[in-house]
Amino acid sequence: MADPIVSVIAFDGISPFHLSVPCLVFGTDRTRLGLPRFDFRVCAMEEGPIHTDAGLTIVVPHGLAALDDADIVIIPSWKDLEDPLPATLTEALGRAHRRGALIVGLCLGTFAIAAAGLLSGRKAATHWAYTDRLQALHPDIAVDADVLYVDDGDIVT
Repeated sequence: MADPIVSVIAFDGISPFHLSVPCLVFGTDRTRLGLPRFDFRVCAMEEGPIHTDAGLTIVVPHGLAALDDADIVIIPSWKDLEDPLPATLTEALGRAHRRGALIVGLCLGTFAIAAAGLLSGRKAATHWAYTDRLQALHPDIAVDADVLYVDDGDIVT
């Protein structure tokens, strides 16, 4: 059986901390401890280096095409919370979701999933300081400010 494919979205202006969390969880081989191995991919929306909000520049090896066969897609954060999502990312997330990939939004990553239209009519969580903003921007979502996460089967926020 092939290793599950986990793709995480990196973008210009991302926090190295937010990107590092899925990298540590899924990108480190812990098979000696009896844990599963993952085919882990960091993906960017554009080719070329991206710049973090901490002044680091990183080269991301994969584009959004890596979402096309991912079992899990993680959006570890988001920026420009009120701006429309780039069409390429909206389409890639939609394809992955329709295909059955688990979509995961960590903290502000929920905003990207919402902007892609994948949370309409669903319950969701985000960082506690941004629950009111998420609800105002996306009134079609039942934002739960009292939980750490919401597992809605095919989407986790």
